[in-house]
Amino acid sequence: MQVPISPAAAALYRALVSRTGAPREQVVLAAVQSSDWQSLTLTGEQHAIDLKLTGPGSGASAKLLCDALEDAEFAIPGQIVADIGLAAPPHVTADGSVEISLEALTIEE
Repeated sequence: MQVPISPAAAALYRALVSRTGAPREQVVLAAVQSSDWQSLTLTGEQHAIDLKLTGPGSGASAKLLCDALEDAEFAIPGQIVADIGLAAPPHVTADGSVEISLEALTIEE
């Protein structure tokens, strides 16, 4: 099943995968919701993203993703990640995978 995803959310997902240091197939996009956002002078999207990190080293990959996330810089063409953070603490499941829920705001450059 393919999750419908906006171009900004897809680019953010790719950047998050890169931040984990894990192979792409070990960072599963479990859910994504994006909604339009605008201020008086800016437009963008708010995102709620749920990831599941699987396989050996999922705990270490989750740590790489989450450590100093709020201060991270992301190189996403045409977008600025204005705000990002954990929506809840990471959750380790019975099979050793790690579930991470994030919230982010991207703004069009």
